[in-house]
Amino acid sequence: QILYLKPPWTLVNLLKCYKKHWMSVFGYVVPRSLLSTVECLSKHLCTDKPFDSSTVHVLLQESKKLLHAFSSRSDYNGVLPQAYAAVSKLCERLGEVRGASVEQDLSEDIMVLSENTEKMEATTPNLPNSEEKELHPNFHVAQESRHQEIWSVLEGVWNTMNLYSIEIFQKLDPSAVTMAAKSSFEEAFLGLQKLLAAVKDIQEGISR
Repeated sequence: QILYLKPPWTLVNLLKCYKKHWMSVFGYVVPRSLLSTVECLSKHLCTDKPFDSSTVHVLLQESKKLLHAFSSRSDYNGVLPQAYAAVSKLCERLGEVRGASVEQDLSEDIMVLSENTEKMEATTPNLPNSEEKELHPNFHVAQESRHQEIWSVLEGVWNTMNLYSIEIFQKLDPSAVTMAAKSSFEEAFLGLQKLLAAVKDIQEGISR
């Protein structure tokens, strides 16, 4: 009867209502700490600025947290389970796309690192002393660039590990299991096997 904004609501209006009535209404239905989830969604969804796949993943996970919290109150005539299943499906698709992208990037980065290593090994040891002194700063720049490339590859591995780990632990949580849990768990497991092989290749490349 008393609302900050009257229906029908857009997504922006809905998030504003959440924040406005959080302490007096919604905080009594779901954990009040979830206000940070609402603020996160509001910050990214109430803007025209584009965002990357990592941000999309975070937004999907935060949406699942909010939907799951409200599921303890009601299924809202079946609407909430449908919404949760749809968001979960988006998470799975995003995971597949990101996994394939990271795997391709890893292969490309390993090739680049190997080529750079071979070039540096072929050129730097044979330099005369005078030329070596003159090119010494450039050598450090090349080394720094190489370190950044290695760091980028390892960061990609870490992000992928986190992605799959989050999915696995969510599937192991009985309160968060959906109908698509089995296939998603198997996909995550297979993805981890591929990731282990990629990490082994990186380790061998760095050792060389």
